[in-house]
Order: sequence, then C-alpha cells, then structure tokens
Amino acid sequence: MRASRWIPTVSMLLVSLISYIDRNALALLAPTILKETHLSAEQYGWVISAFSIAYMIGNPVWGRALDRMGLRFGMIAAVSLWTAASVSHAFAAGFLSFAVARALLGFGEGATFPGGLRTVTQTLEPHLYARGIAVAYSGGSLGAVVTPLILTPIAVWWGWRAGFWFTGFVGVSWLALWLVVSRRPDVRSAPQTRHAETQAGDAPRFNDPRVWGFMLAYALCALPIGFVIYGTAIYLSQVWGKTQAEIGAVLWVPPVGWEIGYFFWGWLADRMCRASGKPLAALRRLMLAAMLLSLPLALTPWLPSFRLVLCELFLAMFVAGGFIILSMAYATHTFSKAHSGLIAGLGAGAWSAAVGLVMPVFGRLFDLHRFDAAFVLAALCPVLGFVAWLLLSKALPMKSHAAGVPATR
Repeated sequence: MRASRWIPTVSMLLVSLISYIDRNALALLAPTILKETHLSAEQYGWVISAFSIAYMIGNPVWGRALDRMGLRFGMIAAVSLWTAASVSHAFAAGFLSFAVARALLGFGEGATFPGGLRTVTQTLEPHLYARGIAVAYSGGSLGAVVTPLILTPIAVWWGWRAGFWFTGFVGVSWLALWLVVSRRPDVRSAPQTRHAETQAGDAPRFNDPRVWGFMLAYALCALPIGFVIYGTAIYLSQVWGKTQAEIGAVLWVPPVGWEIGYFFWGWLADRMCRASGKPLAALRRLMLAAMLLSLPLALTPWLPSFRLVLCELFLAMFVAGGFIILSMAYATHTFSKAHSGLIAGLGAGAWSAAVGLVMPVFGRLFDLHRFDAAFVLAALCPVLGFVAWLLLSKALPMKSHAAGVPATR
C-alpha cells in the first residue's frame, strides 16, 4: 500500500520522459534535418525559440489550470495536444512548418513540470516532497538519455520522419495509462482538499522580488541544459566530424549527468537544510558551489580529446540539474503549496524564455564557427543567475512551510 502512493508520481516521471523524447528528437536529428531541408543553424535557433516562447507561455497557463481544474483532465488535454504537435513534425518541410509544429509542442509541454509538482504536493506527504520532485522531474533527464538510443536506429533505418511517428506512439500510450491512474481518489480530488496544513504561506506574486530571484536562478543557472541539448549534436558534427550514427551513440552521456544531478543535489539539499536549521543559508552555500562548478564549461572548445569534451558536457548537465533542484527547494520553502503548479510553471517558463532569447545567438555563433564565444556565454549565465538570486532572495524573510515553522537565515 505504501508503494502504491508513488504511482501518480511515477506517472509524472513517465510523462516528463516522453516530453523530453519529443523535444530532444529535433535536437538529435538536427544534422540530418538541416542538411535535407537546407535550414541554417541560425534558423534552427529560431525554431528552438518558437518552442521556447510557447513553452514559456504554456508553463504558467497550465500551472494555473492544474491548480484550479485538477490533474486528471488537465494532463489529458495537455498531452493530447503535444502528442499531435510532435507527430506534425513528420510533415514539416521548411522553416515555417517546423516553427509552427515546435510552438504547438512547446505550449502543450508547458504542463509537464507543473503537473509533476502538483502531483507530488497533492498525492504525497510533506516529508516525501523532495524525493517526489526528484522522481517526477527526473523523467526529463532520463528522456534525454534514452532519446539517442531509441531514435537513432529508427532514423537510420526508416528516416528522420519516422522518429516523430514514434513520439506520437509513446504519447498515446501514456494517455491510455493515465486514464487508469487518474481514477485514483488522490488524483481526482480537488487540489485544495489535500494536505490543508501545508497551504498556509505566501502566494507567488510578481511584485515580490523573491519570485523574480527564483525565476532568474532557475532560468539562467539551468540554461546550460538547453545549450547542451540543442547545440551538442551540431557541435560534434561540425567540430569533431561525427556522423549522425556516431552522435547518437554518445549523446546519451551528458544527460546521465543531469539525471544523477537531480538525485545528488536533492539529497544534499534536503540533508543540509535539515541539519543546519537554516534552509536559506544552506541553499546559498550549495548554489555557490554549483556556480563554481559550472565555469569549466567555458573551456570545452580547447579540450584536446573527444572523451574530455563528453566528460565536461556531463559535468555541465550534472551541475545544471542541481540548479533546478536547488531553485525548486528555495521556492517550495518560500511559497504556499496551494500554488505548486504555478510555482513550477513560473520556474520552467522562465527557463524557456531564457533559452528562447539565447538560442538564436548560439545558432548565429555556430554559423560563424565562434564556438569559443558560445561556450563562454553559456558558462557565464549561471554566474548571472546566482548573483541575481542572491540579491533578490534577501529582500524578504524566508518561511519554511514544509515544516510549518519559520526558517532562519
């Protein structure tokens, strides 16, 4: 019985896994698609921006919708939309069609992380929240790991368009599973009826500097995830001369760091916050350590071996995954759980906005073969995010609603 309480959270792991298979399919197959459709790297960057802008909008919209209308029908609507959008990539032939398909995919996938956090806070007890967030969110990094292993042979054998038909199949499969899982009372119940003791606390408001600190930390500190996901295949093709099959054989390596990072940093944050009794102080130390570990990404173009490049990309994803967990730990200690869907939506939406703004710049730098400048820019983003969060998080006291008592600095 105790194990069964994790079923909804594991369902969110699966849906986040599927969402990242859908979004990573284009990044993985980019060298082949760009060659066949004659898209430039800069146009590819704008296609990614179309997804990112729509994803930015979709996150708070779906977050608010899930907080109000509930998980069952909200997730059915979102996953149905993005599954249809993913399949539509198979019919795309140029810049406009890819951009439209990508925008629809991005808006639908905006429900992924709001759904995950909403499920955790609605179906699990408060002392399981940290582990629940790690489980629900880890499907994203796991999806980035398995995408090249699954889609590369499909693309090699049947062409890149077949890869998007596969993404449609897995989306429909999850919907069938969710129709069963979402019948559970803890999923179907109104959000406000679950864990009433955790609902006290501050609602996230845009005039609260802590909200902006959280969003900037999530957006800028985790931005290397987008850079590595969307840029690595092109970088390995253009700089290291790797074929599509060779790229697919190794592109799972960096996301393994992301997957490990979720659980490592989640465990460490939970342990340090509990031991010190000062969550904000503990999170500051962890964010500082993560920021310093993000800096070596700038050295990637000067690394002498392909294996070292993969190791550095692994480290970058490991650290960036930690930034997501640390940012969410700050937000869940600071704001009311009644708004968990919106909180998750604001964080993921801010990240998407940052990726949407910067990816065309990265694409332009790649077209100019200025890989050195691109990697330096990606490495500096976490520094900016950390400084912004450090300043804005001091604006008002932090409260620990998970424990029901104020937290000291």
